[in-house]
Amino acid sequence: MSRHRPTSTARTRGVLALIPLVGGVALAACTSTEDPQGSTPSMAAPTVSSASANPTDAPTPSAGTPATIPTSAFVELPTELRKSPRRTTPVTDALPTMCGNEFGTGGRQVTASAAMTNTYQKAGATEADVPQGMIHQVIFTFDGDGASAYLGRLRTDVQACPAYEQSGNRVTVKSEPLTGVGDEALLLTRTWAETSLNGERTGDTASSQIAVARVGKAVTVFNDQGWEGTSGNPTILDRVVRDGVRTIDAWQR
Repeated sequence: MSRHRPTSTARTRGVLALIPLVGGVALAACTSTEDPQGSTPSMAAPTVSSASANPTDAPTPSAGTPATIPTSAFVELPTELRKSPRRTTPVTDALPTMCGNEFGTGGRQVTASAAMTNTYQKAGATEADVPQGMIHQVIFTFDGDGASAYLGRLRTDVQACPAYEQSGNRVTVKSEPLTGVGDEALLLTRTWAETSLNGERTGDTASSQIAVARVGKAVTVFNDQGWEGTSGNPTILDRVVRDGVRTIDAWQR
């Protein structure tokens, strides 16, 4: 297993700050349970609220633009892949980082934001098995053309970041369109030299993926992280992304 990971969100403990933009907050209770050893603990009765990525720049949403994001807008893992119940996560912790703040919004036209984390396992895994990884999902809603503008800025920023350093490890980034997902989507694959727990290179490589999709005036970011710095699971991520986009589409109708 590797000691280093390409993102800073893994094993982060925190409480989601509720910052209402307009109106109120959307309340949704999830089952609280004890997560497996080594994972971020779940929180009882999580609340998903509207929150600007930059609260000082919070705009006023126009009519018809969601000011809150309910728990029901987030993807739910199928039972066979679910290691523990999904839980709320601070948006800043759930978003990946590479060369800089590529996935941040700067508060531009954002009307609401929220995040949840799913801890997944391989199908057929036993209760004693460790999880295979975590997928952090962030949802932003935007005013006007903010959602498409966000994807445009992200593509530009990603092109300017073909590689970066993380904890002394060089991480390369490959981006490609993700077809058949939402109105437009992007898939990023990060690859780095795998290291053992004592920091020595194993000679293998590890990788994980980030998927970003626009669904109408909403954008969702999926950040897959393998357990304890190991590789993520691209097959599970692809299923989660497609299910997640359908869930957001149904919520917006």
